[in-house]
Amino acid sequence: MDTHNAEARSRVETRCDGDARIVVMAGEFDMDNVAGLRAAMDPASPGVARFVLDVAEVTFVDSTALSIMLQAALDHPVVLAGTVPRRLARLLEITGAELAFATAPTVAEGTVVSVPPRRA
Repeated sequence: MDTHNAEARSRVETRCDGDARIVVMAGEFDMDNVAGLRAAMDPASPGVARFVLDVAEVTFVDSTALSIMLQAALDHPVVLAGTVPRRLARLLEITGAELAFATAPTVAEGTVVSVPPRRA
């Protein structure tokens, strides 16, 4: 595996909409290139009440990236926005992780969709 070009295989962009952090994920996410995703989904980020993940352009997610997504979901709602790619949907299904995430048809709807709290 070419770890020197690992970051070139993925892209993470963030922006805020009120107290929602929108994270656009594109490409492949594995143990070699999750630093940007980890920083974008830091549960301790001030002023962030929810994460909205635009995953439409994701082609691969390994357990490391899934773990980052799940860690954020422990403290904040995480909404998968747009069409979830087939491979990612299958990973979420076989791991049972789809239960940890809300879904919305668009990023805009993901910022306002009602999501029940994760912790008491």
